[in-house]
Amino acid sequence: MIDLYRNEKEVRTLSLIARTGVLLLFSLFFMHPAWAQSADEYHVRWIGAYPGEKGEQRANFGQRVSRIVFGQKAQEVVKPFNVIASNKEQFWVLDQGAGAIFEVDKGKGALLRSMKRAGQEYPSLVGICRMSGGDLLFTDSSLDRVVRMAGDHLLIFGDSVILDQPTGIACNRSTGDIWVVETGAHQISRFSSEGLLIGKIGERGTEPGNFNFPTFIWIDQAGRIYIVDSMNNRVQILDREGSFLGAFGESGDATGNMARPKGVATDSQGHIYVADALFHAVQVFDQDGRFLYSFGSQGQDTGEFWMPVGLYIDEQDCIYVADSYNARVQIFQLEKND
Repeated sequence: MIDLYRNEKEVRTLSLIARTGVLLLFSLFFMHPAWAQSADEYHVRWIGAYPGEKGEQRANFGQRVSRIVFGQKAQEVVKPFNVIASNKEQFWVLDQGAGAIFEVDKGKGALLRSMKRAGQEYPSLVGICRMSGGDLLFTDSSLDRVVRMAGDHLLIFGDSVILDQPTGIACNRSTGDIWVVETGAHQISRFSSEGLLIGKIGERGTEPGNFNFPTFIWIDQAGRIYIVDSMNNRVQILDREGSFLGAFGESGDATGNMARPKGVATDSQGHIYVADALFHAVQVFDQDGRFLYSFGSQGQDTGEFWMPVGLYIDEQDCIYVADSYNARVQIFQLEKND
């Protein structure tokens, strides 16, 4: 008679061994320290975080969930989703948990102010960019709107257009045009700086120029557009008019693959950074989509991430990462190897 119990135990044992092997391979590929050396001439160095380790201790996961459900302390970061630098000294944080936007002093690690329209909830803040004139634009995917922050005023941008789950947003500094990702429509909408719709590109699919739930977007100094094509597990690159230039990435757990790609940005060398929430890391690629290196691993210590989402890189190659489930923004500096 066949011993079913014994066979089941053997199957479970083999399954456990297989899973352990996969996790070991995963750790070899992705568990790099925050100051990991790159495959070329550069590396990144951790320089700080907000909130930092000094002062009030950061809330644990249970406390953050409680604050999301029952309300949080005033002016406290709960679930940062995206980030953008104002200048060398300040940056803004989109906080989905608090439903507000915070301005932070980078040097002092102090919160300067929060922006939240009276009587208006922002339940799903996602994307943020700066217009050529300096005003900020941000998206709320639940409200199907883009909001313009002009000084202390919050106004609807492009109020005649209803968007389908707007997420990523970016500005072409040379033309002033605003590009908005409509995740629900699997397309990208282009607006003038006055909020007039210029056109739309893309449709659902897997072919070049088609999208499957696109999310984040970045426009570099040359006007190239980088779009995180989330469910296709790739980044597509378009020219300034929206024509397809190339793409890289595929689903998998090997080095350079993508599992849950989120924020995207480029540095002064043209390297492309992609945050991956499932890998708890940021991967770096060259302009041809070749993997260079990654930094970060899952955890709560310095340089570790727990579901990183938004990315921003300033003109000094300072890298800001919205470390969402750790309720903080971590800051790194790109440096040349000696």
